[in-house]
Amino acid sequence: MSTVEVFVDDSPGEVRGVVVRDGRSERLILHREDEPATHRPGARAVGRVTGVDPALRAAFVDLGGRGPAGFLPLSKGTTVREGEAVEVEVTAAPREAKGPALRHLGPGQGPVRLIAPGPDVLEQLQTLVPGVEPVRGVEAIRAGQEAEAAALASGEVFSQWGLDLAVQRTRALIAVDIDHAPTPGRDARKGRAEANRRGLAQAARIIRLKGWGGLVVVDLVGTALDPAEVAVMAKAAFEGDGATFGPLSRFGLLQLALPWRDRPVEEVLNDAGGRASALTRAIAVVRALRHDLLCDTATPRLVARCAPEEAVLATPLAARLGPRAGVRSDPGVAAGRFVISED
Repeated sequence: MSTVEVFVDDSPGEVRGVVVRDGRSERLILHREDEPATHRPGARAVGRVTGVDPALRAAFVDLGGRGPAGFLPLSKGTTVREGEAVEVEVTAAPREAKGPALRHLGPGQGPVRLIAPGPDVLEQLQTLVPGVEPVRGVEAIRAGQEAEAAALASGEVFSQWGLDLAVQRTRALIAVDIDHAPTPGRDARKGRAEANRRGLAQAARIIRLKGWGGLVVVDLVGTALDPAEVAVMAKAAFEGDGATFGPLSRFGLLQLALPWRDRPVEEVLNDAGGRASALTRAIAVVRALRHDLLCDTATPRLVARCAPEEAVLATPLAARLGPRAGVRSDPGVAAGRFVISED
């Protein structure tokens, strides 16, 4: 029977929710304070149609605030006009250069505005893992840091099972490569089947953790595989993810499609160049400062020294930790580095 733990880290600037199953991070939910509430999945809003594309059978909807317009697919019989107010629900968060995906609820009334926010981190966790009380404080901070590192990794090695798993995303698809080192003396066919079962389960966990969706192609171990057996494994691995499965190819490739819902973790944390953004680095400084304050309740005041760009963003966030916390700009500290010491 699997064990499940839930953590909530509400450090200034960002709330993190983490689900850990059998000791491995499975979900990382990130809510940044600067994100528009109208862009979160589940939010209901009144928007204004800014354009209609008959070829796509879709409309573009202004939800207010920054960022690209929302994308509203139009079902058969549904028509909207440019300038018209519509009531919509967000079904998927913005990603890359795309705005949020929307669902048409009906005509809208009044100005562009948020009607009801989407579920917050705690509400999402309660839906994913009902009945499990979240852990907060120092343990939650550490769980969030571990989940972040795992979500940004391109693969994982499971030496106890002889598995080397690579999970990478391109513009077109998510590629999963399951490599297996056979155990001497063990039945080869059973070994391949077990490697594929575990590899699919871990690939599904990693994709959930990263917040990815779209087309997934899995390179399984072996080629002469039983399609029915693989289908059972895949459905068990991606259970509850809304996956649509394609046939197994004669080359041992499995294809499936996952719906997009969340913004990928790397897009939240990184800039366009794939490096941690200035805000991510600043929040990391404040989170580490909060961690040390929780661990050391005797020291009157702790100060984090960091690069000037990060200090500008971190200072107002650290002020919310109380008078024991401080941030100091230090040009001698490299970006992404910080030093916490007694003031």
